[in-house]
Amino acid sequence: QLQLVESGGGTVQTGGSLRLSCAASGHAVGSYTMGWFRQGPVKDREFVAAMRWSGSGVIYADSVKGRFTISRDTGINTVYLQMNNLQPSDTAVYYCAAHGSRTRITRIPGEYNSWGQGTQVTVSS
Repeated sequence: QLQLVESGGGTVQTGGSLRLSCAASGHAVGSYTMGWFRQGPVKDREFVAAMRWSGSGVIYADSVKGRFTISRDTGINTVYLQMNNLQPSDTAVYYCAAHGSRTRITRIPGEYNSWGQGTQVTVSS
């Protein structure tokens, strides 16, 4: 498993932007697939984006496609989620997660075995 620490959450107005960071540490970081999930009030944990650590296999939830971008910096073992044109419906706690497969890309939270502590994103109208 990896240790994951998110940062970068906050409060923005509708249409604003935020960039979340997820610092990963542990053995063989490059052999994982990384994902971002979110959980709003009284909602289940929802898939947002995922990618292989190699940078390939990028997928997004339909609700964020065209607005959010997942990326990574292999030099500092950090994954990012750039969020643009934020809407009140994006308000949630955002979690970084790691899935112990170099190849499989998945949207299913239960398949990820490492999670960060979460960072709050609030979008005001």
